[in-house]
Amino acid sequence: MAAIVVLDAAHAAHEPPEARGVRRDDVRLMVSRGTDPPVHATFRRLPEFLSTGDLVVVNTSATVPAAIDAELPDGTPIVLHVSTELPGDLWMVEPRHLIEGGATEPLTLEPHLLHVRLAGGTQIDLLRPAPGSSRLWLAAFTATDDLLAALNAHGRPIRYRYVDCDWSIDIYQTIFGDRSGSAEMPSAARPFSHALVTALIRRGVGVAPITLHTGVSSLEGHELPYPERYEVTAATASAVNAVHGAGGHVIAVGTTVVRALETTVDQAGVVHPGEGWTDTVITPERGVRAVDGLVTGWHEPEATHLAMLEAVAGRDALVDAYSEAFAAGYLWHEFGDSHLLLPYAGRR
Repeated sequence: MAAIVVLDAAHAAHEPPEARGVRRDDVRLMVSRGTDPPVHATFRRLPEFLSTGDLVVVNTSATVPAAIDAELPDGTPIVLHVSTELPGDLWMVEPRHLIEGGATEPLTLEPHLLHVRLAGGTQIDLLRPAPGSSRLWLAAFTATDDLLAALNAHGRPIRYRYVDCDWSIDIYQTIFGDRSGSAEMPSAARPFSHALVTALIRRGVGVAPITLHTGVSSLEGHELPYPERYEVTAATASAVNAVHGAGGHVIAVGTTVVRALETTVDQAGVVHPGEGWTDTVITPERGVRAVDGLVTGWHEPEATHLAMLEAVAGRDALVDAYSEAFAAGYLWHEFGDSHLLLPYAGRR
């Protein structure tokens, strides 16, 4: 994908659409179905492209203020991104430099035990670099309650240099988020409004939840996805299976939903309830069995998410869509525009 588009500042969403005078559900939406010419619309028109009997699956994870000021043992100020809770009372975290404008960049540390003090006094021990990553560390906190309290009292939403300033945590929530746990917003669902959900239901399209707590973005380090905590309920598994049994399509809202559902699907395409930590990686070679389409944002050329998108849509559709989106000035990242990938010939 890197040979197709080279992202530049003009294609990055530097602020929420509301700050640009655009409603959440009025961001641009490109609709791709195989190699048919992409359709340009706005997000509020999403129901028009789905059919009675389809099912939209959304992520109910809410975003936490996971960036917090901290101090190394020698007094060096850093920012810590608290990413993902792991089994065994461990956490995945990312230490970062604070740079001009309040944004951050990855920080390289010597691989040995470090005691780090967070704003508010909570201590964290950086144990060792995480396997397969040049920037993430395995860490242990003295008490999980202290960590969550420290983030709520002293943390702020994670942001990267393409966003010009800090925004309140409310800006980073979706209408579905009711279970705190995501280090970064499950942003594919951000354009949804209550009116749009009503329109989906009126059209006969169902809405079902999963939960997957997202970690920090892997775009800067080229890492493969690492374990994330998830839950697929029995009710959602039954809804997915019923829709497929009736010939309908399951549309995942975000790569997090794809990952959760594909973790619990069997070889026959039957989705089962499940919870825990998923290390499932979706590639074109693996393919997808639980989902038929995807609502997503626009991802950097080096993003590992693109392999998942190719598994859902096919490479030809993805190549056409990204080339056209770049030429048409679509905006990338969590505050940007949206992309609906629908089933193509050869899929359900």
